[in-house]
Amino acid sequence: MNNEKNNESLESGSPLRGRRGQRVLITGAAGFLGSHLCDRFIKEGYHVIGMDNLITGDLKNIEHLFKQKEFEFYHHDVSKFIHVPGPLDYILHFASPASPIDYLKIPIQTLKVGSLGTHNCLGLALAKKARILVASTSEVYGDPLVHPQNEEYWGNVNPVGPRGVYDEAKRFQEAMTMAYHTFHGVETRIIRIFNTYGPRMRLNDGRALPAFIGQALRGEDLTVFGDGSQTRSFCYVDDLIEGIYRLLLSDYAQPVNVGNPDEISLKDFAEEIIKLTGTAQKIVYKELPKDDPKQRQPDITKAKAILNWQPKVSRAEGLKITYEYFKNLPKEELHKLPKEFESRK
Repeated sequence: MNNEKNNESLESGSPLRGRRGQRVLITGAAGFLGSHLCDRFIKEGYHVIGMDNLITGDLKNIEHLFKQKEFEFYHHDVSKFIHVPGPLDYILHFASPASPIDYLKIPIQTLKVGSLGTHNCLGLALAKKARILVASTSEVYGDPLVHPQNEEYWGNVNPVGPRGVYDEAKRFQEAMTMAYHTFHGVETRIIRIFNTYGPRMRLNDGRALPAFIGQALRGEDLTVFGDGSQTRSFCYVDDLIEGIYRLLLSDYAQPVNVGNPDEISLKDFAEEIIKLTGTAQKIVYKELPKDDPKQRQPDITKAKAILNWQPKVSRAEGLKITYEYFKNLPKEELHKLPKEFESRK
């Protein structure tokens, strides 16, 4: 779709073009973003090794790749020792719960994948002399006192609040990654991802967009927390994947924000979803969760300058595609409860 526009500067021989046949490890491969990354790197001619423990990922997201000889999959927890036979050129570390509904239920696993999992991936990158890109998040900014958020802002995070398990796991991940870069000379890249949406999101993952669409499709009222004045900025998945690809193949080691700066309040966003779905539900308001960020908008000055990247897909266009995807899910998916997780240390 719009990827063609984004790729105009990625001709053969460009510094942004990887070599066909190079091997890339993608952790969290069966997740929303991980599965789209697998698709992109297969399309670019890489040999992709996907790894996922499936605690929040779903094999359905990557089953279309199983017949391809350029793809292999390991069902494995990256918080444990990682072994990948043969050479490795790139590692993309995307393994982690990313939704509050998940990381509030599995807080220790969330901390472990951000710390032990990152340590294992960095150790593998060092051993294989591979370049590694780690998926950080806008949540490192916490409930920001600076708006929009730029990469120089250090954040306003409550380390002992309910969201701290995710926020601090990602902040530690960044610190560990930079330590491997400065101490061991590992080629590292850090992306700070802002709210992203598109096909393969879980309807029941608790984030605003799938929650609103799921409620609309089930004929339920749309739940907005607080008064709905808090803002979010939504980036379509194809645009984000393009930004990740460009950052990986760039020469920039400091963190880079990638997201869509088109900011909207959650109340206005809920009204957009009602209009999109043509349903007659009303908006109901509930108490705002603790430490929920009031504002979220990326400053993408660096991404524009360093990666020649900016989002191309409008929210109206991206929402239309995403709604079609959710609308065509089997009925049991629509009524599926959020994942329950077994107790793990």
